[in-house]
Amino acid sequence: MSRAPRSAQARRSWGQDDSATPILHVDMDAFFASVELRERPELVGRPVIVGGRDGRGVVSAASYEARACGVASAMSMAEAARRCPQAVVLPVRHGLYSQVSQQIMTILGEVTPVMEKVSVDEAFLDVRGSRRRMGSPVRIASWIREQVRDRTGVTASVGVASTKFVAKLASSHAKPDGLLLIPAQSTRDFLDLLPVEALWGVGARSAERLARWGITDVRALAATDVRRLERILGPAAGRHLHDLAHGIDPRPVSPGREEKSVGTESTFYSTLTDREHARRILLDQTHQCAARLRTGGMRCRVVVLKVRGADFTTVTRSRTMSVPTDLARDIWQAVEALWQALPTPSGGIRLLGVRLEGLARADDGVQLLLDEDPRRGAPERAADAVRQRWGRGAVTPASLLGHSRRDR
Repeated sequence: MSRAPRSAQARRSWGQDDSATPILHVDMDAFFASVELRERPELVGRPVIVGGRDGRGVVSAASYEARACGVASAMSMAEAARRCPQAVVLPVRHGLYSQVSQQIMTILGEVTPVMEKVSVDEAFLDVRGSRRRMGSPVRIASWIREQVRDRTGVTASVGVASTKFVAKLASSHAKPDGLLLIPAQSTRDFLDLLPVEALWGVGARSAERLARWGITDVRALAATDVRRLERILGPAAGRHLHDLAHGIDPRPVSPGREEKSVGTESTFYSTLTDREHARRILLDQTHQCAARLRTGGMRCRVVVLKVRGADFTTVTRSRTMSVPTDLARDIWQAVEALWQALPTPSGGIRLLGVRLEGLARADDGVQLLLDEDPRRGAPERAADAVRQRWGRGAVTPASLLGHSRRDR
C-alpha cells in the first residue's frame, strides 16, 4: 500500500487529540536502501536500488530518489534500469537487514508487548497499557522515532490512529521520516480526501469499475449504498470497502504473529499478467524465506502460496511436506506445484506471497528420510556464507537467470 496514491492535502495537522488513538503503525523508510545508505553515506542523495545485478531478478528496495524515477519494489531489475539508468545498484544483504530489524523490534518491545510484527520493517503497536508509563500515543510515537534514529541510524515514519487500517494510511502519508496523528473524530475527514486506490485491495481494475459509477475518491465511496457496491464489486469486496471508507476496522493488534511463520509478499500497484514474471518473483521470495529460516536456525513443514487478484479476491493454497526443511530447492517444489495449479486471476495479479509455517528448531532432532544425504544442503549453506561476505548478488540461483526476452 505504500506505493498506492496519496493525497497531498491529507498530510497536514488534523488536531492534537490523541486520547482515542491507541494504535501505532511504525514503518521504516525505504528500509533496505536506508540501511545500505547508512553503510555508504557517500551515496546519500543519489538514486539507489537494492536488488539483483546485471538486470537479473527483481527490485527489493529503492531509495526515494529512485522512486521518483518510477522504480518500485518487485519490479524487474531490467525495467528499473530502463526507468533509472543512473541509479547505483547494490546487492541484497538479508543478514545485515535482519540485524537492524532485530534492533528496531527490541525498541518497540520496550514500549509494549502488544506488538504485531508485520515484516522486517513494520509493526503495529497497541499502546493503551503504556500510557501511564510513557505518556500519550503521540509522545510514545516521537520517542520511538528518536530511539530508532539514535540506535540504528535509519528513520521511521509513524501513524497514530484509532484503528490499524487508518494508522497504516497515516504512516504512509507521514513518509518519509514523519509522524501523523489522525484523531478519532477526524477519521472520516481524513479518509474523504483520499483516492479510492488508497484503500486496501483497490487495484486498477476495481478502480476502473468504480470510476464508471463516478466513484473516484473515498468520500464518494462512503456515500454509496453498500448494496450498490456489492453489485459493482461483488458481495465480499463491496462490504469490505464500505467498512473501510467509514473507518471501520475491528482487527486487534495480534502479538506473536511473526513467530509462527516466515514469509514475504509483494503488492503490485499495476496488476501483473505475465506468469513467467510472477514465477520469478515467487522463486525469489522462496529463496528469501529459506535464507531467513537458515539464519534463524528453523525448518518449516508447511508451504503456503498467496495470490490476490485485481478484484482483491485472495486465494491461498498450502502443501505439507513429509520432512521439515530449510532448503529453497525443497520449498520451491511445493511453491511451483501450487502455482502451476492456479490459473491467472481475471484482470491480473495484485499480490504474490510465500509463507512458511509449521516451524521447528533445526536442532530439535527431526526425523530424516532414510536415504537423505546430509550434504544436499551444502550448496545453499555455502551460498549463504558467500552472500554474507560479498552481498546477495555474488551468488544468484541459476533458475533466476532464465529471463524472457522482454526482461533482457
